[in-house]
Amino acid sequence: MYILWKYFALGFSALLPLINPFGSALIFLGLVGAAPIETYRNLARRIAINTIIFLAVIELIGSSLLGFFGISLPIMQVSGGIVIAMIGWSLLNQQDSTPNPEKTEAAVPAVTPAEIYSLREKAFYPFTFPITAGPGCIVVMLTLSVHATQPSVTETVLAHVGLFIAAIILSGLIYICYAYAPKIARSISPSTAHGILRVVAFILLCIGVQIAWNGVSQLMKGLLHSS
Repeated sequence: MYILWKYFALGFSALLPLINPFGSALIFLGLVGAAPIETYRNLARRIAINTIIFLAVIELIGSSLLGFFGISLPIMQVSGGIVIAMIGWSLLNQQDSTPNPEKTEAAVPAVTPAEIYSLREKAFYPFTFPITAGPGCIVVMLTLSVHATQPSVTETVLAHVGLFIAAIILSGLIYICYAYAPKIARSISPSTAHGILRVVAFILLCIGVQIAWNGVSQLMKGLLHSS
């Protein structure tokens, strides 16, 4: 069970700052506009389900995809770890931006029934990809999926289950934030959200460095054995 919770923590902490449910909810609010609360909830449910399926597919085909292109696990760990660390570093140094409530309210015009139907057609693109889970999530999930390969089949399965649970929990947060985006925009302090993001971004930076180091260690061992 240690492997399961370890990879749950890795997956959750690595994907959280990229998905950023609170920040994405504000973008979602601006795109949906002044729609009824039921529209927000229906869209949030569809987006959450789409996100689970999207991340699960990446997790399942990650190893096969690398094998198809002939990419070794250490190389993926090094390159993926560097990308994750760079994402964490950029988030850590991101400038704070406090949205103006007047501008936020001005960006939500009235929505007609025809526009509500059109919004439902956008549940996967662009609401799920790339607004909720973008290219960064693909890189992170692909790297963690390959990194989850363990010496035994049982440990490998537990590692992947941990990543899948992380995707489910994050999708639950997405549903809550998106379904109640108008209320969240009025109640949560932007400075609080940025503070939480900084802490998670630093954890993401450390995870990227650790994954890259694991790959470098494997490559160095291969060089020493070959020489």
